[in-house]
Amino acid sequence: MSMQDPIADMLTRIRNGQAANKAAVTMPSSKLKVAIANVLKEEGFIEDFKVEGDTKPELELTLKYFQGKAVVESIQRVSRPGLRIYKRKDELPKVMAGLGIAVVSTSKGVMTDRAARQAGLGGRNYLLRSLIGEKNVSCC
Repeated sequence: MSMQDPIADMLTRIRNGQAANKAAVTMPSSKLKVAIANVLKEEGFIEDFKVEGDTKPELELTLKYFQGKAVVESIQRVSRPGLRIYKRKDELPKVMAGLGIAVVSTSKGVMTDRAARQAGLGGRNYLLRSLIGEKNVSCC
């Protein structure tokens, strides 16, 4: 059985892993998933990630918790296979008044909404990710 929306599957695995307080989640790897994982790591939403395996690479994300709570408050897919969402640089959303991030695919690669605005780029809006308030204050 083929997977219709691999990015939605990635987000569901992250949500389910954090709901079950798992330390890490694994999933089939792709270049786009690795790029999204890199953005999430740089922004402090996951501890780390690694790709293992040669013939069928697996992406392993190490989830992040703060004081026993998942760092991620919510995560949702915006652009999906049936409905692509593209935004110009001035239309990119500010998630939770700048406390969260939107992950955007641009001509210069996958980046956050803030980085895309600074670079003067728009693109396909993949997902919105927001965080628990304590994370910004104490953790990172």
